[in-house]
Amino acid sequence: MRIDLLGIFPDFFTTPLNEGIVRRAREARILDIGIHNVRAYATDRHQMTDDRPYGGGEGMVMKPEPLAACLATVPPVAGKRRVVLMSPRGAVFSQRRAQEYATFDQLVLICGRYEGVDERFTMRFVDEECSIGDYVLSGGELAALVIVDAVCRLLPGALGCADSAEKDSFSRSLLKHHQYTRPPEFAGVAVPEVLLSGDHAAIARHRFVESVRITLARRPDLLSGLLLSQEESRLLRKEGLLTAVEEAGARHAPSLA
Repeated sequence: MRIDLLGIFPDFFTTPLNEGIVRRAREARILDIGIHNVRAYATDRHQMTDDRPYGGGEGMVMKPEPLAACLATVPPVAGKRRVVLMSPRGAVFSQRRAQEYATFDQLVLICGRYEGVDERFTMRFVDEECSIGDYVLSGGELAALVIVDAVCRLLPGALGCADSAEKDSFSRSLLKHHQYTRPPEFAGVAVPEVLLSGDHAAIARHRFVESVRITLARRPDLLSGLLLSQEESRLLRKEGLLTAVEEAGARHAPSLA
């Protein structure tokens, strides 16, 4: 997969993209990243990429010409491509959207700044706008890095453990269960005995129930996307959680009988 990043502060990306999973994915040629300086495509001697908004108002607006000229130089990749503008008014980024983005061959992330981007550029060149949450940042660079990291984790071979991404929080409309490591007791609290039992089926049941309890307490809204197997439904009924999960919107998988 290739991800291209367009912004006026290209050095913003240097360190984050050379650390951790993203660095390893780049070295393994799983992920190719291009960084493009929009300011280099400004035509005036001051390299201005913004101007005052027509109609008045606060702040400045990113000019369409440098953005369009920069985008035109992004090398195309065969296959599916999507151009995304990082913007507070965009659809909110989620694990499901990350999974969708990971299916593309090329993702172009444009980092907005100031009061936004000239609408004519958005109208002509952008496939969608995306936000990472209901708050405002100084620019889209941080938001773009969040997307790069989330998408990179989903690319085949990017993670050391092949099923790690499938068991992350949000991947199945559930928050992740509690995690423990050595020592077996710390600060007077012992690791749950089932995790030391070696019974993998019992551990899986324990972790599923714990994930449900945590999600009910902290993010019950997520449960509307949960599809329960018959075995999971029986387990939650036994634990006294099924009614609450159903009321939160969880659904039951159809019987195969």
